Amino acid sequence: MQLVLIGLAVLALLGIILEEYLHINKAKVTLFFGTLSWVILFVSAESSAASDIVAEHFRENITDISMLWLFLVAAMTFVAYLNKKGLIENVLHLAMPSSISEKKLLFFTAIFSFVFSSLADNITATLVSVALILSLGLPINKLMRFAVLVVFSVNSGGVSLITGDVTTLMIFLGDKVSILNLLWLSLPSFTAVMLLALMLSFGMNGVVRIKKQHKIIRKIDYAIAGVFLLTILMTIGGNVLFEIPPVLSFLTGLSVMFLIAQFFNDDNEQDPILEYIRYIEFDTLLFFLGVLLIVGMLEQIHALDVLVTLYQYLPPLYSNYILGVASAAIDNVPLTAAVLKTNIDMSLASWLGLTYAVGVGGSLLVIGSAAGIVAMNKVHGLSFMRYAKYLIPLAIAYTAGYAMVILLAKTIIV
Repeated sequence: MQLVLIGLAVLALLGIILEEYLHINKAKVTLFFGTLSWVILFVSAESSAASDIVAEHFRENITDISMLWLFLVAAMTFVAYLNKKGLIENVLHLAMPSSISEKKLLFFTAIFSFVFSSLADNITATLVSVALILSLGLPINKLMRFAVLVVFSVNSGGVSLITGDVTTLMIFLGDKVSILNLLWLSLPSFTAVMLLALMLSFGMNGVVRIKKQHKIIRKIDYAIAGVFLLTILMTIGGNVLFEIPPVLSFLTGLSVMFLIAQFFNDDNEQDPILEYIRYIEFDTLLFFLGVLLIVGMLEQIHALDVLVTLYQYLPPLYSNYILGVASAAIDNVPLTAAVLKTNIDMSLASWLGLTYAVGVGGSLLVIGSAAGIVAMNKVHGLSFMRYAKYLIPLAIAYTAGYAMVILLAKTIIV
């Protein structure tokens, strides 16, 4: 039965990879195989006790998914509103000149995505960054480079902060690293981003002319933008100081957004504030649901435990690197949890290497991170295969960053 379930996971992955050729939306494929996997788990339970265990794990899995869903709904609604009102476009026009070379624009995008993801969560940072590059009107072949760079930059930006990446927080809470240790990771992660930007800039010799179409922004729009920024700050501060779940912070911010619209008498039949939820990409949410159901199933049947056996045969230096590569196909949270549960004895340099690897390794494939999935659903034409064409520069940047982490940890931090 385990082989059957693993086979279903492989079929789901193939459905994502071959979406362009099958002409079947990846959300439909992953949702089908994800739900089917759990149905089989329940049906194949040999006793009531076994069925209870499956039910308990399913509740845990669906709870995690629902929290992610609600978080995405809140974040996407904010971004949809700000984007339609022209605030994001105005910020772009203020920050950039009327004319800029494609190479400079590439580095500007990398720095913006990296810094913003250090302040906000990866999903919000990706939504905002993708909205910026889509507003530039770039040709499809060049747009792909920007999208790939955004995914890598966003994942790299949050790796050095406990609020920036879940796996970083998990390793910190496991008393494996300190906050000061983690801050050092910003140096190699930023260097890796710049290296990728440099590689992607080859052959980009054109000039991008930005139309300075300044849209009139109303007071209420500025107020909601302020609520959005305060929500991000509350998410960071609340989680660090009081362990408030990010989803609760964003739902609170969303409720304030709705109330402000009411008080400003802006919630009317012509432009109802609740309607902005309709602009959310629900196929993205369904894709998330399917993928996370499949990952939860693999964790339930202990298929992910095989990766942890790497540490029995290879030193942590190589095992952590491979685990990071594996996180491009398997969710990095259960992978990190599996390593922490085994109580593997590793040096500080190795734990920092693992933190970087599982945080950035998911960038190697477009389905390997939340940032990649969001980008794939927002950027028309960004498919699994098109993203995979940039695997070599992505692997080089990831490897260089990982090597710098180990070197830095051994020479400076330790």
